[in-house]
Amino acid sequence: MTLAAAILAVLLALVFLALGTAKILALQPMRELAAEAGFSVAAYRRIGLLEVAGAVGLLVGLFQPLIGVLAAAGLLLLLGGAVVVHLRKGDGPRKYAPALVCGLLAATYLVLQLAA
Repeated sequence: MTLAAAILAVLLALVFLALGTAKILALQPMRELAAEAGFSVAAYRRIGLLEVAGAVGLLVGLFQPLIGVLAAAGLLLLLGGAVVVHLRKGDGPRKYAPALVCGLLAATYLVLQLAA
């Protein structure tokens, strides 16, 4: 694993641990985002669980690269879904930019891992 891939893995893991935990705990801002996106709180909690699992997978991937690759691929699919939800709702770039940026970071991590 390259240093760049390790940095990306830790950065993405921190982001998804924070976001996923906030969704699992159903903090008020996450409840509002769930309602805005048309999700129930229970569904948003499941998304948070997937985010936390992906974050843990990225961290495990520091020692077992295949797990990190699989976790990043899962997060990339999740982020693709987020972008689709935003586009279907007619949200502008400001709303879907975080998912797009995180998706690009996950894709970069995947490319670095698969090229190594």
